[in-house]
Amino acid sequence: MAFRPAEKSATDGLNERSIISSSSSSEYGTLPPSSSKHLSRYYVPSLEYTSEEEADVVRILDRRLFPFILLTTFVLNMDRTNHSNAVSDNMPGDLGFTIDTVGTAAAMSSVLFATFCLSGSILAKLVGPHRWIPLLMFAWGVVTLLHATIQNKAQYLTIRCWISITEGGVIPATLVYFGTFYKSTELATRLAWFWGVQHIASALSGVMAYFLFRLPGMEGWRWLFLVDGIWTVIVAALTWFYLPQNLENTRGGLRGRLPWFTDRELKIAVTRIIKDDLSKSSYEQRVRWSDVKETLSDPAIWGHMFITSIGHTPQSPLHIYLPTIIKSFNFDVFVANALTAPPYLLQTIFMILLVRSSDRRRERGYHGSFAAGWQLVGWVWLRFMPGSANRYTKYLAAVFVASWPSNHPLNIAWLSENAETVGKKTVASGLIIGSSNIYGLWGSQIYKADDAPDFRRGNTINIVFALAAFLLWFYQKALYKRRNTRNWEAGRLWLTGEEREQDQVKQFTT
Repeated sequence: MAFRPAEKSATDGLNERSIISSSSSSEYGTLPPSSSKHLSRYYVPSLEYTSEEEADVVRILDRRLFPFILLTTFVLNMDRTNHSNAVSDNMPGDLGFTIDTVGTAAAMSSVLFATFCLSGSILAKLVGPHRWIPLLMFAWGVVTLLHATIQNKAQYLTIRCWISITEGGVIPATLVYFGTFYKSTELATRLAWFWGVQHIASALSGVMAYFLFRLPGMEGWRWLFLVDGIWTVIVAALTWFYLPQNLENTRGGLRGRLPWFTDRELKIAVTRIIKDDLSKSSYEQRVRWSDVKETLSDPAIWGHMFITSIGHTPQSPLHIYLPTIIKSFNFDVFVANALTAPPYLLQTIFMILLVRSSDRRRERGYHGSFAAGWQLVGWVWLRFMPGSANRYTKYLAAVFVASWPSNHPLNIAWLSENAETVGKKTVASGLIIGSSNIYGLWGSQIYKADDAPDFRRGNTINIVFALAAFLLWFYQKALYKRRNTRNWEAGRLWLTGEEREQDQVKQFTT
């Protein structure tokens, strides 16, 4: 899997990206005292290299590191999707409760997941993402195995809480880890693959359920948790011995006896990362309280959080009940779980196409609003579709809304491009992933047992949230445009007459 490194254009930093003053990251001379030792050894400000040499470095990362990162997120979403498959296999009935208890568990889990997202990103800086990620994987693998032993409502609620505690910190830790190896302009497309693989995992989980639910000896959903748990523990052990700490330490363990880079390639790899963002020279520095205050006082950060929590709210009932919804269209439980695969696969394709278009055009806001609009149309279709419609029309409507091109990678890349320091990026990554899960607190209550099977009341609520998210993308774009204009005008005070003319062309070529 290879990607072309994103190239800087004349309009970089102008399309909804905050412009940093000329006294900060434009100076690549001396690294600050807090710089990482391995970075200071290989950072060469005067180093000259070709775009082909840089592309070779990125290809090594995409071939040696990125597939393993995708494997970890694949396993994560297998363990997150299996719950919705289990619900469709009558897990609530087998344990003596209704889907209202499932909603309660989802709400509790969302609060815990969001809480441990923030702490997870900070702990990742203390322990190191290359160690924190496999530790969390092993922990949630064990908890997944415990799902197969649940006998009553109390055990169910307890274990669902523990799965959120153990899974909560892994995505923020992974975002921190990404920043060690990739430039900010290379993140969006890779994040699209990152979440795309999660959708592929959801699709495969449905196919696995189709077969595992038929096994004898115990309920099918217990088999599903058992198989997923064993697989997760194995991958966690492999991950412990594979993920490198940083660009320098790439040999040993399952990575092989030889380093991934030659000495020159390593200098290119380190130098290009720091020149992209000087704050990465202190990437291994711990988060300070000032970083937290700076992040929380930035209105743009709150805008990204609202886009995430509001825009994802309609996905909560869909994520929990998609197999159950399809089953209500008069498909049996085995076919209903298998039919969850197409929308997840389509969503992966549409999401990657959307993000690639965004990268090519250096634009985030309109692309994000397009995706939000897609979701809005889908919920309107489901809400006002007559109950007499045949099951294939109903399934087509469900596929349409479930296959919307998720704008989450765009939102995270947009945030990362505008967070000026590593500490701010770390705190913001925890907040944004927390926001992408806290919505389950209220989203899990949208579909209730007395609204089944058409969930018209619930889909009306989904329409309201989808419309709000659609409008928020335009608000965020306007916010960054105002900020850019202010910073641009301030920066022009230091330019010569000729430089002002050139900058005028750049400012309006957007």
